[in-house]
Amino acid sequence: MSSGSKQYKAIGDDVWKRTDKVNAELFTLTYGALVVQLIKDYEDYGEVNKQLEKMGYNMGTRLIEDFLARTGLQRCSSFAETAEVISKVAFKTFLNITPTLSFPPASAQPSNPSLPQPSEFILTLDDNPLAEFADLPRDAKEGGLWFSNVLCGVIRGALEMVS
Repeated sequence: MSSGSKQYKAIGDDVWKRTDKVNAELFTLTYGALVVQLIKDYEDYGEVNKQLEKMGYNMGTRLIEDFLARTGLQRCSSFAETAEVISKVAFKTFLNITPTLSFPPASAQPSNPSLPQPSEFILTLDDNPLAEFADLPRDAKEGGLWFSNVLCGVIRGALEMVS
């Protein structure tokens, strides 16, 4: 782990310790009920995915201000640094998890600074607090429901506000 990575992990841990907590089970069950209601309302998993992303986007546009105020972090200097901050500080701050960060081979970090920097990254959630009590029916899985799509929206909304 690089020194920057360790620093971001420490910031995330520190902010989590200072944060007022909401009961995790209440949060998880409420999110599950929201997804169930969206499925009933839209009866189309593609539309449910869009609504979850849209809700997340709206949350992200507001959460970024809270995040910056709590952490005191400055603008990231690279896309790779942005990915590190999202993984090690943002997810830790709000969900107390640290997703595994990886870069697809095509966009791997070059050793030569004159080469293009990565343009995409992958966050793998080993533990997903949103899905802790979720037991999706087979048709939801096969029908393409992205149960945690709200997280994609949060990231997009937050990044748009600081770009």
